[in-house]
Amino acid sequence: MTALLRYQTALLVRSQRWLAPVLLYAAFVGIGVQWGQPVLDSLGYAAAGLLPVTAWLVQLCAGQEPPAARTVTAAVAGSPKAHLAALLAGTGCAGLLGAAATLVVLLISKPASTDNTVRVALLPAGIAGLLAAVCCVLLGAAIGALCTRPLLHRRGWSVAVTVLASLLALVTAGSPANTAVTGLVTGARTGTVHLPVLPFLVAAALTAAAYALACRLAALRG
Repeated sequence: MTALLRYQTALLVRSQRWLAPVLLYAAFVGIGVQWGQPVLDSLGYAAAGLLPVTAWLVQLCAGQEPPAARTVTAAVAGSPKAHLAALLAGTGCAGLLGAAATLVVLLISKPASTDNTVRVALLPAGIAGLLAAVCCVLLGAAIGALCTRPLLHRRGWSVAVTVLASLLALVTAGSPANTAVTGLVTGARTGTVHLPVLPFLVAAALTAAAYALACRLAALRG
């Protein structure tokens, strides 16, 4: 699996297809996160943007191999394992992006509530921000895995369903991503840090199920 992960990651890096989602996310964070803003608000904003970007990166990795190369990889390692490596490579890249964004937010944001009356400890805020970022990365990865091959092969349908699913995941009450981000934003008003542990566990379970389904279908449908 390590060799497959290195292979899929190298393909993504060399193709430079990662530039579009990464630059889009950098612009999103650069516009929405300013120096001296409340840290919890900024962490929630940065985490929310990771969801569609992760779905995009996962889809890039899932479809980056030419058909002939994909056939060879599947013959050597097995279709489920090869497809899982592609999904994990995209998820890992998004995770690194989220970690970097969280660190930047912690460095430039003000450790205080929205009204500047309550001081917010940076360590708990950073942990909450990382957990929220992981929630959004995991849910985005699940959406990316389910909205591309082997489930959806048509590019138009894949893009449309991915955009709709990402939007719903962010705005629907009860969604792990919505719960984690909302916890940060509402906590910013009172200076209270809410650790989104339960949303993280739910997002991890959903992503594991999505990966299992996608990898199973990769073996059946190619």
